[in-house]
Amino acid sequence: MFDYVTLKLIWWALVGVLLIGFAIMDGHDMGVGTLLPFVGRSDVERRVAINTVGPHWDGNQVWFITAGGALFAAWPVVYATAFSGFYWAMILVLWALFFRPVGFDYRSKIHNAKWRSTWDWGLFIGGAVPPLVFGIAFGNLLQGVPFHFSNMLVSTYTGSFWQLLNPFALLTGVVSSAMITLQGGTYLAHRTEGVIQARAIKGGVGAALVLMCTFVIAGVWLQSIDGYRITSVVDIAGLPDILNKTVVREAGAWMANYGHYPALWLLPALGLAGAAGAALLMLMRRTLAAFVASSLAVVGVISTAGVSMFPFVMPSSTVPAASLTVWDSVASHLSLAIMFWATLIFMPLIVIYTSWAYRVMRGKVTVAHIKANEHSAY
Repeated sequence: MFDYVTLKLIWWALVGVLLIGFAIMDGHDMGVGTLLPFVGRSDVERRVAINTVGPHWDGNQVWFITAGGALFAAWPVVYATAFSGFYWAMILVLWALFFRPVGFDYRSKIHNAKWRSTWDWGLFIGGAVPPLVFGIAFGNLLQGVPFHFSNMLVSTYTGSFWQLLNPFALLTGVVSSAMITLQGGTYLAHRTEGVIQARAIKGGVGAALVLMCTFVIAGVWLQSIDGYRITSVVDIAGLPDILNKTVVREAGAWMANYGHYPALWLLPALGLAGAAGAALLMLMRRTLAAFVASSLAVVGVISTAGVSMFPFVMPSSTVPAASLTVWDSVASHLSLAIMFWATLIFMPLIVIYTSWAYRVMRGKVTVAHIKANEHSAY
C-alpha cells in the first residue's frame, strides 16, 4: 500500500493523464467538428469528415466522463468549488455538447439542405465551444479564482461569468482551441484523401501556427502575472486542512518550479516542438506521424499548465490561504488507494478496447464509400 503523500502525487498525475487523454481522444473529435464547415464544401464532403469520427466519438467520451469522475472522487473539494464557481461556464459546455449526439444521429436522416446545414453548424458548436471554455477556465486558474470558505468549509464564489472572459483567459482559450483544432486537423488528414485532406492540412497547419504563437505569448505574459507561493510549513502527509497554511501572491511565482527543476522546461519545449512537427509532417503527407506529433503537443501544453501551478490546483484570489492544493483538497487515504487499484485494472482495458476499435475501423473514408453506404453512414 502506498503512503498518503505518494497517493496524493499519484492522483495529481492521474488526473493530468485523464485530462490529456480526453484532449487527445475526444479532442480530435471536437477538432474535426471545428473544421467541419470549412473542409467540406458539399454535403457529401461533410459526410466524409463526420464519418471519420462517427464510429468513435461516443467511445472517446469515456475519457471526459472518467476525468470528471476522478476529479469528484480524488479531489472532492476542488470538484465542488470549481463546478459552483464555473457553473455557467460548465452549463455552456454541456449545452454545446448536446449538439454532438443529436447532430451525428439526426443530421443525415432527412434529405434537406437547410436541415443538414443547421446540424453541421451544431456539430461545429459542439466541437469549438468546449475547448475554448476549458482553455478560459485554465487561464482563470492561473490568475486565481475569487472564492473563499466559511468556518464550516462552505465555499462562496464572488465572481461572475463575465469576469471569466478577461484578456489573459481569452488568450489561453485560443491556445486550447488551436491545440484541439490541430488535433482534429491531423486526424482528418490521416483519414481522408484528395481535396478534403488538402483542406484539413491547411487548417491543421494554420492551427499549429496559432498554437505556437499564442502559447509563447501566454508563457511570456504569465511571468508578469501574480502567482502563488506557500510560505508556511505544510504537513503534506497529514489529513486535509484547507485553511491551515499561509499563501502569498508574487509576480513570477508560477515560474519557480522551472527554476528548481530545469528539466521541466522540456514540457513547454515539447508543446512547441510537437506543434511544429505536426505542421511539417502534414505538409509532407506523413499524416499518422503528424497525429502523434500533435498528441505530443497536447501532452506538452497541458503538462506545462499543471507543473507551473504545482502544488496548487485551484488558487483563490479572494483569500489566498483558502487556495486548494494537492496536499489539502484530496479524498481520504483509503479512497485514493481503492481508486488507484481500480484505475490500474480498468484504464488498460479502456486503452486496449479503444486501440482495437481504431484498428478494426482504420482506413480512409472516401466520397465513394459514403455514396455506396448512403443509408448506413452518418
